[in-house]
Amino acid sequence: MSEKNKVLVEAQPYYIEAQSSPEQNRYVFAYTITITNVGSTPAKLLTRHWLITDANGKVQEVNGEGVVGENPHLSPGDSFRYTSAAMIETPVGVMQGKYQMQSDAGENFNAAIPKFTLSIPRTLH
Repeated sequence: MSEKNKVLVEAQPYYIEAQSSPEQNRYVFAYTITITNVGSTPAKLLTRHWLITDANGKVQEVNGEGVVGENPHLSPGDSFRYTSAAMIETPVGVMQGKYQMQSDAGENFNAAIPKFTLSIPRTLH
C-alpha cells in the first residue's frame, strides 16, 4: 500500500451482558471502530470483510457493503467512528478483517482491521 492510500483502523470491544445468555452459549459484544485516513488522498469505504472466531474455532465470515449503512468518504486526516456488535458462542473470541477502500483517483486498496479480542470481563488477565 502506498503512503497516499493509507487508512488506520482501531477497535474498542466491550461485552454486552444484558443481551448475552451464557447458559445458552450466547455472548454479545459491541465494538467501536475508528477509521482514520492517514494517507494523502481522499478515499471512500466500499465493503467490509470480517472473520469472527470463537474459542471453539468456529468462524463466522461477514461480507457486505459499507458499514452501518454508510460508505464514509474520508479526506486526509478525517476519521469515521461507528459501533456495531457480534455474537459468539464462547466467552472469548477474536475478530479481524479488512475494508475495501477506493481513492478519489479510482485506486482500490485494502485497509486491514487488526485482530482484537472479545472477552467477558475477568476472563483474561
